[in-house]
Amino acid sequence: MKTSEFDYDLPSELIAQTPLEPRSVSRLMVLNRASGDILHRRFYDLPDLLRPGDLLVHNESRVIPARLFAQKATGGRVEMLLLRPRDDLTWETLVHGKRVRVGTRLTLLDAPDGAPTDAQAEVLEVGERGLRVLLFNKPVLPLAKQVGTTPLPPYIHTSLTDPERYQTVYARTPGSAAAPTAGLHFTPDLLLELREKGIQSAFVTLHIGLDTFRPVQEERIEDHRIHTEYCRLTPEVAEQINRVKLAGGSVVAVGTTSVRVVETAARAAARAQVEAYSRQSIAAFDGPTDLFIYPGYRYRIVDVLITNFHLPRSTLLMLVAAFAGKELMERAYSEAIRQRYRFYSFGDAMLIL
Repeated sequence: MKTSEFDYDLPSELIAQTPLEPRSVSRLMVLNRASGDILHRRFYDLPDLLRPGDLLVHNESRVIPARLFAQKATGGRVEMLLLRPRDDLTWETLVHGKRVRVGTRLTLLDAPDGAPTDAQAEVLEVGERGLRVLLFNKPVLPLAKQVGTTPLPPYIHTSLTDPERYQTVYARTPGSAAAPTAGLHFTPDLLLELREKGIQSAFVTLHIGLDTFRPVQEERIEDHRIHTEYCRLTPEVAEQINRVKLAGGSVVAVGTTSVRVVETAARAAARAQVEAYSRQSIAAFDGPTDLFIYPGYRYRIVDVLITNFHLPRSTLLMLVAAFAGKELMERAYSEAIRQRYRFYSFGDAMLIL
């Protein structure tokens, strides 16, 4: 399948630059895979669109202040984006700057044009498209809190006055370079209303890294390889999911990252079943995932998907096409453009039943 099949033209004015307030007033396009019907609602209508006994699976990863600034010994400025830890001091990063080679030493700054600090990093490895492995002289997460800023996607040009608006209301575990944006529409009141209607929530973790910022470059999508990202699904959540499936409820993935966690855990459980003859649909999982979902993939666990509108040629768009069907997804995106929906991170949402 060709990557060009996942391209589309979007008027630039439909790229949302700021989030709506309150969060739940975003528009919600409802797709019915069985009938092909498309409805237009608001996100706060979600309790009426799901059933008692359904289970929402949220990604609780928290965006870290992953955008850091540094200077070389020559005085040249460098910008870096933290992507994934190898340990407390060693991180994979995206680096923007000239001649940042292996052995280059960087002194971190306290602001984009700020003063040097006593924090330093050395380039250990050089990869493709700006990827660098850096060794810091201090633990990175506390350092990022001191001198880092919250990264926003490159298509957002308006400054965010409140960094918490780029976090979900349930974000707990630091580690992501970008927000799991489907979850940005939830408010505490909406979560409470859902629970009162018998619709429960479960929480998994996937720390979003390199591939959020990387379009598919290969001509054939089958040739694309996703970099690994850390994810975790606990035994308690596995038990919740198994109970819901056994009772006939729907597992509702909130965002593409939740899909990848659940389906990664289900894939691992299926392999274990061959050896242990287990009857579980899913089991706990803690480790890296490189699961790339595109049309032809068979979903094991996810029954319903909540997602935003994604960039052309992105792995996220391909995942949605695998779930909704490519023809229905294309029709939905054309309708969203015609109806002037807001696109991308701060944009509107889609519920695929």
